Amino acid sequence: MSSVANDNPGEADREDARRHRRLRTALKESMRELSVQLSLLNAQVSTHLELRESDVNCLDVISRHGPISPSALARRTGLHPATMTGILDRLERGGWISRERDPSDRRAVLVLPVRDRGAEIFRLYGGMNAAMDEIIDRYSDDELQVLADFIRRTVDAGQTATADLAAG
Repeated sequence: MSSVANDNPGEADREDARRHRRLRTALKESMRELSVQLSLLNAQVSTHLELRESDVNCLDVISRHGPISPSALARRTGLHPATMTGILDRLERGGWISRERDPSDRRAVLVLPVRDRGAEIFRLYGGMNAAMDEIIDRYSDDELQVLADFIRRTVDAGQTATADLAAG
């Protein structure tokens, strides 16, 4: 602690508050940059797969949360159902998904990923996955728990903000 801070505890508190604000700002800026970089990576993956970015995003949701109904997929992605129909048509024509009758309600349709196509996508994200493994290996389990909690809460905040904007 500096001699000024020792002489004036109020100044030390103000300096701590300024440092905290700078760290908060730096973290938010880093998150924005991460968002941009991931968007650029996803755009490259989409180009290599000859799909639209929205198609790849929907395919990711289907792979992680499927089988899923088209309406649930539209809600989860925030896309209009008519837009979703076009995306699903493209993904089905490309052999990325299949649509099957819901066994619990034969009138309903479920969307499923075509499993053997996942390797193509995994290969394109391979460089990022390897880099992430190296980064993650530098953290303790306790630090990883804090990071995972932060990211989960950030995702929740993003979902809430998106839903609020969509609702008008």
